[in-house]
This record gives sequence, C-alpha cells and structure tokens, in this order.
Amino acid sequence: MTLENSEMEYIKGILGRKMNPLEEGMLDVMFSEHCSYKSSRPILKTFPTEGENIILGPGDDAGIVSITDKLALAVGMESHNHPSAIEPYGGAGTGIGGILRDIISMGAKPIALLDSIRFGPIDKDQKSRYLFEHVVKGISDYGNRVGVPTVAGEVEFDESFRTNPLVNVLCAGLVDKDKLVYGIAPNPGDVFFLMGGSTGRDGIHGVTFASEELTSDSETEDRPAVQVGDPFTKKRVMEASYEIIEKINVSGVKDLGGGGLTCCISELADSSNNGAIVDLNSIPLRETGMTPYEIMLSESQERMVFVLNPDDVAKAKSICDKHEIISEVIGEVTDGDNMIIFDENQEIANLPTLLLADPPSLNREIKEPIKNDVCVKVNDPKLSESLIKILSSPNIASKKWVYKQYDHEVQIRTVVKPGDDAAVLKVDENTAVTLTADSNPIYTKLSPYDGGAGSVAEAIRNVVSMGATPYAIVDCLNFGNPENPEILWQFQECIKGMSDMASKFKSPVISGNVSFYNEMEGVKINPTPAVGVIGVENLKNIRTMNFKNENDKIIIIGKTYDEVGGSEYYRSVHNIEQGKAPKVRIDEEFDNANAVLNLIKEDSNEFITAVHDCSQGGIAVALSEMAISGEYGCEIDVSKIPKEDELTINNLIYSESHGRYIITVKPDALNDILSKINVPCSCIGEVKGKSLISADINISIKKLNDSYNGVIEQYMS
Repeated sequence: MTLENSEMEYIKGILGRKMNPLEEGMLDVMFSEHCSYKSSRPILKTFPTEGENIILGPGDDAGIVSITDKLALAVGMESHNHPSAIEPYGGAGTGIGGILRDIISMGAKPIALLDSIRFGPIDKDQKSRYLFEHVVKGISDYGNRVGVPTVAGEVEFDESFRTNPLVNVLCAGLVDKDKLVYGIAPNPGDVFFLMGGSTGRDGIHGVTFASEELTSDSETEDRPAVQVGDPFTKKRVMEASYEIIEKINVSGVKDLGGGGLTCCISELADSSNNGAIVDLNSIPLRETGMTPYEIMLSESQERMVFVLNPDDVAKAKSICDKHEIISEVIGEVTDGDNMIIFDENQEIANLPTLLLADPPSLNREIKEPIKNDVCVKVNDPKLSESLIKILSSPNIASKKWVYKQYDHEVQIRTVVKPGDDAAVLKVDENTAVTLTADSNPIYTKLSPYDGGAGSVAEAIRNVVSMGATPYAIVDCLNFGNPENPEILWQFQECIKGMSDMASKFKSPVISGNVSFYNEMEGVKINPTPAVGVIGVENLKNIRTMNFKNENDKIIIIGKTYDEVGGSEYYRSVHNIEQGKAPKVRIDEEFDNANAVLNLIKEDSNEFITAVHDCSQGGIAVALSEMAISGEYGCEIDVSKIPKEDELTINNLIYSESHGRYIITVKPDALNDILSKINVPCSCIGEVKGKSLISADINISIKKLNDSYNGVIEQYMS
C-alpha cells in the first residue's frame, strides 16, 4: 500500500469513518503517484497550456490542437517503464495499447506512433541487449498488428538506464472538429457502457507498482502487476469505437488504463460534478472467483467505457456484437457526488468522486544538491579518429535496426520516413504535420534548467528543420524518487526551463505524463524529460537533411560557443559526463528558428535544398549525417563558423551549443539568402566530391558510412 499516514488521516476526516478493504484499495490506487500526480502537480501548474491553435490542454486522455479549418490532431505521450523492465515485450506492447486508447477516447483515429526509449549499454551488457530487443519487438508487433505506423523516435544507451529502461510512447490521431468527444459524464441517467476485452487478474496494482522503486526482486514479485496486451482485440475495439462515435451521440468516453474501473468511472463522474453507481455483477469477467477488490483494481487491457443515453444501448451493443467484442452496461451516472459499488444489490463501497479523482497534492521538501564542479582534463585525439568514434557510438549511429522492424508506411500518409530530423505525415492535399520526440538526460543531470529548456529547444529545432511551424508540446517526464528533495529540485528546475522555452515559442504543453521512482536500490536514472513537438506546415515547404546537389553552398545559422560539457564527444571519446550543459539562450533560439522558417516560407523557387539542426555531436556529426544520407561530400572552412572568441578545433566542431542550423542553397541564390538572414550566419563551404574535407579532416563518405551504419546490428546479431 502507498497511502501515507497523513493521507490516511485526511481520508478518515473526509469520510468520518474507517475505510473497508475495497475502499482502501480503491483510494490506494487513486492516491498513487502515477494516478494523482501528488508530488508533481504543484510544479506542473507553471506550464503554459493555452494558445491560439489549442482546442484542449491537459486534463483529458489527450490534448487537442487545431491543424486545419476542419481537422484537429489529438496527441498524447505515456510511459511504461516499470512493466517494460519486468516483461519487456508485454510491457512495451501494452504501453502502445494504452496510448492508442487515449487517442481513440477523444474520437480520433490514430495515424502515427513515436517511441522514446532508453537502455543500458548494449556493447557491454547482455541484459540491456535483451531488454532492447524485446521492447522494440513489443512496439513493432503491437503497432504493426493494429495498423498504426511507428514513424519516428529516439534511442539512447547509458549506464544509468541499465536497471531502469525507459519506454515512452507518443501517439497522434486525426479527428474532425465536430466529432470530438471528451472524458465526461454530464447527464444523470446516462449509463456506463463497458466494451472490449474482459476483466481478469492481470495488472492489479499496476499504478502502485509504477509508484515505487524497482528492487532486485521485482522481476518475480511484481510480474502480476504487468498487464497482458492483445492487439487483435484492440483492432476490433478501435473499429467498434469509431462506429459508435460515428453513429451515436456519445456523452463521453474514456479508456481503462492505470487504476482500471476505479480510475475510469470516478474521473468520468467527477469531471461533470456527478456521481456514479457501478454493478459488479454486470462486469464481464475472464476468470472465475474474482473478488470485488480484484475487479475494481484490475488493469486488464483493451477496455473502453462509453457514457450513453439508455436509448442508445441496443444500437451500441449491436455494433460491438458485429465486431465480436464483449459489451455490457455496468452502471449509471447519478446526480449525487459519490461513487457507489454494488454487489448482489448490496452496497460494498461508497466514496466521494472528488476524493477519488482529485487527491490532495503533497508539499514535499525541495533541496538543491551540492554540485561537484571538478572536471577531468582531456587530451584531444586527432579529429579523424574522434569523429569516427562518435559516429560509431550506438547513441549517434543509424537506428535502422530499430525502425526497419516498424511498418512506417501503413495508412500511406508518411511523407518523410524515419531517419531524418522529424516525421512528416500528409493530412490533406496541402497540409502536413511533423512529429518528433527528443530529450537530453545528461544535460538535465548536469544543469536541470538548461536540460529541460534544451530538450524543448532541440525538439522544436527538429520540427523547424523540416520546414514546419511548432504548434504544441507533449511530454513524458522521467525522474527518480520524488521523496528525495534533490530529485524534486531537479524536476522543478527542468520544468522551469521547459516552461520558459514553450512560452517563448507560444507552443503550449497540451498533454503529458510524469514517471517517478525510476530507481533501483539507490541507482537513479539520468533525469529524462522526453519532449514531443507537433508542427504544421504546407507540404510544399517541407525540407529534408540530405545533401542534394554538387556545388550547393553550405550555410550555418547561429553562433557556436565553448560548450562541450555533457557532449557526445565527452561520452563517446573520453567516457566521461562532466561540466555544464550547453546554455539555452532563449532569444537566440527563437530568432534563429524564425530566420530558418522565414527563409523556407519565402523560398518559392526552392533554392534551399537541405536543412538540418546541430545537436548531439555538434557541427561535425551534423555535416556527416547530411553527407551520408545524401551520398555527397563537402569541403568546409571551419574558420568561417560564427563563434564566441577562440575555440580549440575540437571544441568548435563538437560543441553542442543550441540554436544552430545547417542549410544548403543553390549557388546562384547564396548572396540573396545571406542578405535575408538577420542573425549570426556564414557560408562555410560547399557540397563537393565524396569526402568530408576541412583543414583538419579528410574522411571519405564510405568510411563515414561504414562507421555510422551497422553498429547496432553488430551488437544485436
């Protein structure tokens, strides 16, 4: 049980009596960190959540952003970290299932999945390779079987994730604005219509399991808390849900995820200040002899609850019968304010919906840790050696081993395939949406404010690099134990940084998830604010990173600073995490992004042939990726890179300063393009030949390619 003594006293004061065992179990689930956000809620309130294109911000199963006059995009992001550590295939699959249900709950049809996943070092640890392999297979099998493409994502390998892998998934779905539905139960007399899979004993205490640290015994003791996914049932649930929403005037809908029926029904009722009655005997069960406690806390997958007028039940049931899924009326909306559970006409639980759905937050202690600023002095190797080593790092190298397992072209919307800065999906004849997921845990560990702001900045740069305007943000915030004051300080500073960057770009945070307790016996993950950004643009403005034409000129936009702290150069070449993370200069970030967007929108003759942001690995890796993907080399004069003071050559080309873009332009457009850029910029070279050449480097594309491709395949063979 996760209820604290203060919470027990609070509940007793509200009820005026002791809880019975069922009520205690229901409140234990709803007061868990995973459901209540009791440690994070006061801090999350600082996020900007409203904006010009925002239809719905946080609070429902997904956020909603307007993308055309008629269409909206529902977007959500969730974690399934603890289950994936215990049972990677099933944990990842049910994570996909859960986020799909969130999107369906808004009346939207899922069009894309993205994954942000993290593991221990696959070059050193067999267990990390096992977790990585089976998480990717779980994502692949589930997404492929339900017909939703996995179009982008990110993968990182680091010692801090050895015992606590992270599995964060983002889903986006299209919906006509007049077809939106919400997680509400506004009309007393309406009924709760449960449909989909049957209720079993899997996933009981899943949310409390997610609200505690893992231990060395978790793999055996906590396995029953991991839900069992069924993508084939999910496909039928999706189709039946679409048809119900299309043919029936639905009052509300919500999926059954964490907390099961307890969470779903109490939140539906409380959202409209109503009460609820639930009849346990009407709930379809998978197993005999299930107790009320097990039924109300089960997190069995593939279940949805629709709030319907009683006159529409027969029609909804016939739709479910056609799709061969179970359905039943399990209760009704009341004009009271309590959730009452009946078993054989006997009342067995009676709790205020407000108490269940809105537990009080905790004002935990927050304390800034004492920093160790001692840094190891490094000796820089030859640039050709260090660049090859960085490109060969599993964190930089091609992720083709991952995305080739995903069907990223089902639904035939994918305009830009995995491997570029962001995914691009066609919405109509003129409009595209871009989606990306990014984070930098090392930055956040070293400098939480700049790490949080930088994660948002990098995700925005990826969307801008495709030519799209950022509209909104979703997140999945993965941290250690919030009962540790230093962890909560990390979290608070990270949110400040994210909020400041989101506010500057007028890109509100519309949905998200917090995953605390990512520790095992004192080993903490690097704090990981996974950020998803949604961009929207005319299809004709979309750009890609690969070099296109011999003699195209290469321009860098943005200034480079002496910022290799927390860099991939330090990690891959010197095996250290040290220094200060790159500082986020919010005004520069904003001005540089707008400079790129304005150029692209004015580029009616398509003089701009490629765009790529600079992030991990700095300018050297960005140019290498453009060369490898385009099969053209380049000649670069590094002395022309706009920079702060004098930098060593290593720090210049491996600095991970924010706010920088590399673009290529047709030769006869160079002067005109440069004249339009009102931020620091310079032409630093041209696309040429079959090697990456500067005064300090001469490496063939073949050697770059051999270093970059096949790395993960080698470890996973």
